[in-house]
Amino acid sequence: MIRTLISLEDEEKQWLDRRSKEEGVTMTEVVRKAVKRYRRECEAKGPSYRQLLEQTAGLSAGGEDGLAVQERLRAEWEEG
Repeated sequence: MIRTLISLEDEEKQWLDRRSKEEGVTMTEVVRKAVKRYRRECEAKGPSYRQLLEQTAGLSAGGEDGLAVQERLRAEWEEG
């Protein structure tokens, strides 16, 4: 495990102290649980916009220019 030094506002530190006493665990354990929960929430949301862009960069129909594809699709809409 890696030790990490963090800075907290007084109010947050006091809350952590109270919470750790209520749960009967160390303040460090409360922080670990909070970080794990936050990570699960973030990962459950799926990939970020940036990740989606990176995963789909360069994908196109047969290597066509993006503008050409867009114009072709719009022409189909106008015809239909």
